[in-house]
Amino acid sequence: QVQLVESGGGLVQAGDSLRLSCAASGRTFSSYATGWFRQAPGKEREFVAAISWRGANTYYADSVKGRFTISRDNAKNTVYLQMNSLKPEDTAVYYCAADTSLRVVQTTGGSWGQGTQVTVAS
Repeated sequence: QVQLVESGGGLVQAGDSLRLSCAASGRTFSSYATGWFRQAPGKEREFVAAISWRGANTYYADSVKGRFTISRDNAKNTVYLQMNSLKPEDTAVYYCAADTSLRVVQTTGGSWGQGTQVTVAS
């Protein structure tokens, strides 16, 4: 089991950038695929991005493709989500997810962090 702690959320203006971090505990982090989901008020949690355990493969929701970039540093047990050209509709609580199965990360998430709030003002 891996423990996840997100950070980096905040209040920004439309068009701004923000980088989220997810620090993982556990010596086997490099064996986990990881990803990001988000949940806006009144909506279901939705997939944002995922990255394979070595970082060779990345996947994005259509709504963030071209604006968000997921990356990871296994030496630091950390996964990042660089968010550029933010829009008000990106406002949500962002959650980090991890699982040994990339398919699980892309669909149901796996292990979750506590979330970090991102608010984009228009």
